[in-house]
Amino acid sequence: MLPASLLSCDFRGSAAIPRFLSDADRPWIRALIDECERAAARPVRELEARLREPIPGAPDDKRRLAAHLLLGFARSRVASAVPPREARAALFTAAARGERTRDEIVARTAADLGVSPGALSDSLFADLPGERLAVPPPSLDPADVVLRSNLALAQGLLARAHSVRITLEGNARAVARHAALRGLICAVTRDASTDGAHVDLSGPYALFRRTLLYGRALGAVVPVLAWTRRFELTARCDLRGRSALVTLASGDPIFPAAEPRRFDSRVEERFARDFGRLAPGWAIVREPEPIDAEGHLFFPDFAIHPRSDPGRRWLVEIVGFWTPEYLARKLEQLRRARVSNLVVCIDEERNVGDGDLPAGAAVIRYRRRVDAARVLELVQNR
Repeated sequence: MLPASLLSCDFRGSAAIPRFLSDADRPWIRALIDECERAAARPVRELEARLREPIPGAPDDKRRLAAHLLLGFARSRVASAVPPREARAALFTAAARGERTRDEIVARTAADLGVSPGALSDSLFADLPGERLAVPPPSLDPADVVLRSNLALAQGLLARAHSVRITLEGNARAVARHAALRGLICAVTRDASTDGAHVDLSGPYALFRRTLLYGRALGAVVPVLAWTRRFELTARCDLRGRSALVTLASGDPIFPAAEPRRFDSRVEERFARDFGRLAPGWAIVREPEPIDAEGHLFFPDFAIHPRSDPGRRWLVEIVGFWTPEYLARKLEQLRRARVSNLVVCIDEERNVGDGDLPAGAAVIRYRRRVDAARVLELVQNR
């Protein structure tokens, strides 16, 4: 998480506008990257000192943010004639005897270890972070540093949020799923004015403990937003002793995440593969459109239908290993959805009674693997 001193933004009324890096900053970022390359095989403290130096044309707050990111990429190694711990143990043991002067102790210990006194002295603290030798960084592009710095800035701002609302279109399930898997307190509702959804998240500053962990989890949602068609995120944050509204939106220069996982679990992945092989005449759609369950959105895992008759459509929901609280919420969503063409696959170990399931839903219980043949037989015979 970024330190508060690196959260660069401009205040306009009640809004805080992030000062994102842009293509115009690439020339001086190249200068920073060159400093990293020149510092190879030199102590890390020298690299840190060079990155703190002003650069003509580089705004100080943006330079410090990019330097912080580059130092995070930096790697280092210990290089010494004698392993530092061994050098310290030998010298301190000899010094504890109190029989010689400092120079005599160093000279005698160095001789015993087969190195020069200077090499022994240099070895003493060679494993300290600042004394380790910088390793040449991987090939970095200024444009990549710009995007990664902007992502770090956005995540740092959200780590100080009280509440977050994301209005989005497309791939809402991926965002909601990522939030849930990260342990975030999340509610998803339909946006009545569009075909999109609202995702409401509690910010870490609304909690009483574990704010650092929650802040990191919330920040991890930001790059996933790049996989939606359109999004707007608004967050109420504590910044510089005041409450301010931070807005992020489609088009902001933020580094995207890797493509979201297609499946929540191995059980879902196996079912998709098994059903596809078993029933080539049927289409299987991963993550179909959400269902409105009395204002809250329910995201079925799959939709299946004969390729020749798309109107005979069934929704498949696989309820696997989750906490009791999540399971109760999931079953409540299924009941509210009142979907007649629903197949619910329940893990036998979940101890769910028939009375807990939605009325009229077709139920298949499984252990470790959903039987695709049973699902196909059930929907063909209804």
